[in-house]
Amino acid sequence: MKENVVQTKSYAFAIKIVNTFKMLQSEKKAYILSKQLVRSGTSIGANIEEAIGGQSKKDFFAKLTISYKEARETKYWIRLLTDTDYLTKQQSEPLLKEIEELLRIIGSIQKTIRNSNS
Repeated sequence: MKENVVQTKSYAFAIKIVNTFKMLQSEKKAYILSKQLVRSGTSIGANIEEAIGGQSKKDFFAKLTISYKEARETKYWIRLLTDTDYLTKQQSEPLLKEIEELLRIIGSIQKTIRNSNS
C-alpha cells in the first residue's frame, strides 16, 4: 500500500505536539495555551483520518478543510507561546516549519479537488 504523506506527516506532527504539551505541563507553564495547542495540533491528523474514511468527495473535502483550519490555529498557538516566552525559538522553529509544510500539502490537495470539480 502506498504511503499517504499527509497522513504520516500529520501523525508525526501530533506526536511532537503532545510531547511539547507534556513539556509545558511538566514545567507548569501556560496551561490554557498548551491545552489549546494540543487540541488543535492533534485535530489536524484526526480530521485527515476522517477525511480518508469519508463517504464522498464532498465529505473528504469538508474534513480536509477542517484539518487546514486546525493547522492554521496550531500555527497561531505556537507563535503565541513563542512570543510570550513559553517556548524558545529553538523549540518552536521546527514545529513552525512542519506546520507550514502541512498547510502547503493540505492546501494543495484542496486546490486539486477544487480544480477537478470545475
